[in-house]
Amino acid sequence: MKDFLKQNGILILILALLLTLIAAVLSFTFGGIANPFANLAGIVATPFRNGIHAVVEWTEGVYSDAFERQAMEDEMEVLRQENARLRAQAREGEAASRENERLRDLLNFQQKHTELHTEPATVTARGSSNWSSTLTVSKGSASGVKAGDCVIDQYGNLVGVVYEAGLNWASLMTVVDVDLEMGALIARTDGAAIVEGDFALMSEGKLKLSYLPEGTQLLAGDTILTSGLMSGGTATYPSGVVVGYVQEVRTDPGGASDYAVLTPAADLGALEQVFVIKEFDVTE
Repeated sequence: MKDFLKQNGILILILALLLTLIAAVLSFTFGGIANPFANLAGIVATPFRNGIHAVVEWTEGVYSDAFERQAMEDEMEVLRQENARLRAQAREGEAASRENERLRDLLNFQQKHTELHTEPATVTARGSSNWSSTLTVSKGSASGVKAGDCVIDQYGNLVGVVYEAGLNWASLMTVVDVDLEMGALIARTDGAAIVEGDFALMSEGKLKLSYLPEGTQLLAGDTILTSGLMSGGTATYPSGVVVGYVQEVRTDPGGASDYAVLTPAADLGALEQVFVIKEFDVTE
């Protein structure tokens, strides 16, 4: 090795100087452009750097999107809860408003009919079949409600009659139930008749006015009232309660008599609250 350096030292020194000179010339010639060695290294490393940069950007983007989505979902949940709260308040307000309206209407009715003593009750269930039309309400014997009591709506229209009373509930047959029957008056003529349920008419939400006085001339829209039938000298039902209105007059299939089809004055399908007439004063 020492011999090699002694023999070729001058040559090696000359080659080193030449390489240094070439590198200087190249650097000066390309004016700031990387030399071939640096350029080659950069060419090889650039794809890796670009790939790493892309991965970093993608990761940051995914994290950012996930964060934004979560923030939006949290905000939407807050808005949904607030919307539900406002809807609940609106429903409560509407329910209270309807309750106040019903009580005002009933108060107006009671001011005209001071002889009636009523108990408010909420409709809790409806029953309807080919054979019956019933309602269940939220007051019973604990509130003085008993079988045979008449039930009216907020305007004083007849809804039906209680046939069974529990401690805190009662069931009533509506005016279109086939088992309902009571005395009636034709308001325009003061003629007496009977209102009763009918199998065929019940499916239409209608009832029947039968046993019409001979020569009775009914008009469409005539108002039919309860007459207050007497039983053993005691009034079974209060008189003057509106039952319904004449829709048309028909003749029995046998042709022996006429009867009128009545539309109930109470909107049976929309009832939310009713008023049970627990007591009433008989007016002569």
